[in-house]
Amino acid sequence: MSKVHPVQVIAVTGGKGGVGKSNVSINLSLALADLGRRVVLLDADLGLANIDVLLGVTASRNIGDVLAGDCTLREVMIEGPGGIKIVPASSGTQHLTHLSPLEHAGLINAFSDISDDLDVLVIDTAAGISEQVLSFVRAAQEALVVVCDEPTSITDAYAVIKLLNKNHDMYRFRVLANMVRSEQEGRHLFGKLSKVSERFLEVALQYVGSIPFDEAVRKAVQRQRPVYEAYPRAKASLAFRQLAQKVDNWPLPTAPRGNLEFFVERLVHS
Repeated sequence: MSKVHPVQVIAVTGGKGGVGKSNVSINLSLALADLGRRVVLLDADLGLANIDVLLGVTASRNIGDVLAGDCTLREVMIEGPGGIKIVPASSGTQHLTHLSPLEHAGLINAFSDISDDLDVLVIDTAAGISEQVLSFVRAAQEALVVVCDEPTSITDAYAVIKLLNKNHDMYRFRVLANMVRSEQEGRHLFGKLSKVSERFLEVALQYVGSIPFDEAVRKAVQRQRPVYEAYPRAKASLAFRQLAQKVDNWPLPTAPRGNLEFFVERLVHS
């Protein structure tokens, strides 16, 4: 029996929309690829797929076609900037949490087929706290919660953490402050979330840093390019590089948590 290749699965979430989750997912993926990691980015917003729009790429097929048995996951993946691979979302109403046994088996086979060809799977979850979002985060080894300086951002991030803690026994969360005016503001944001979370829940929150507010990000979005690629010397790009270096030092999962089949098993068994 061949040795299982460990794959790090990171779910990027945040509760509300508008906190910059997709931008974080894309640019973190690029920065990790820059460090030599083989990265697959899964657009898990199954209703409002936007990774392809943000990157200006066109996907002829998506994960829905894999579930329908029309093609393999390899055939669905498209080449993104910096050598990353992208799995486009289904724009229909297919919920990965309500699969038939045949679809379930097919999805596990699809992911096991690519597991030797990647080191990191980054999942860009949808906004909100739907069961679909919670399932993706629960199945991943790492939950990266993105917050920004808006009252609703802290409230919604807390809601996600509470549901995952109470309903799914998750206790460890990484927190990233996005679009902050200063590092001090980032730490202040984390402090607010940490204070309320650790007061009412049995959780351990870890601050992983901040991404500064940067006009270059808006310019890059307008050009349908990641800021990390379009403006590599921008403040935000340098911050993503620092974040990737931290992520690169996170401990690798051990079997069975280190294989993609296990990830899919957790995903479909809510």
